[in-house]
Amino acid sequence: MSTSIDLNEFTIPDSKIAKKATQLVMEVSPKSLYHHCVRTYLFGEILGKRDGLKYDRELLYLGAVMHDLGLTEKFDSGEQRFEVDGADVAQAFVLEHGLSAEKAEIVWDAIALHTSAGIASRKQPEIALVHLGAGADLFGLGLEDIDPETIEKVVDDYARLGINASAMESLISQIKQKPQAAVLTWMADIGRCHVHGFACPTFEELIRNNPFDE
Repeated sequence: MSTSIDLNEFTIPDSKIAKKATQLVMEVSPKSLYHHCVRTYLFGEILGKRDGLKYDRELLYLGAVMHDLGLTEKFDSGEQRFEVDGADVAQAFVLEHGLSAEKAEIVWDAIALHTSAGIASRKQPEIALVHLGAGADLFGLGLEDIDPETIEKVVDDYARLGINASAMESLISQIKQKPQAAVLTWMADIGRCHVHGFACPTFEELIRNNPFDE
């Protein structure tokens, strides 16, 4: 049975740091990506309430709204996985704006692990809910537990704006620029399917080519 939620309970945090994070994301991201990040927060909150979790709303918002900074041109290092690029930027941002090192580490983990199925969901609620919120928005995971009217309200407030296609374009661009970052990650599957000439060793090939005798 789907859960009906009063979205008035889920306002965007309006603390000084939350507002500055929102401003940063809006300045460097396409609108479709910004909306995806806010929907990630909203779906994360809804799923958190469904599961009766206790969490810091500000930390959840900071992790969610900044979780794709590594996909932006401004914060792409050209070397690391986009999740790590975004996590590094967000961690520096929250430390600069007065959060403790402990809270900054939670934000780092929430962003760095948001694509890590089976791992993020076992971490602190703020980390797990960024992962679950992003999965709900991109893949529809968990939406069967949410009332359709609630989902419609989220999408009405923060339109999708072609995020499916634009997200794929961003990921393909990442692989073209730094194919080495795709090794042993889910990004390798996208590279093999969509990037001409992409070459990345499989897990089996790496084992078979190690320098040790059996």
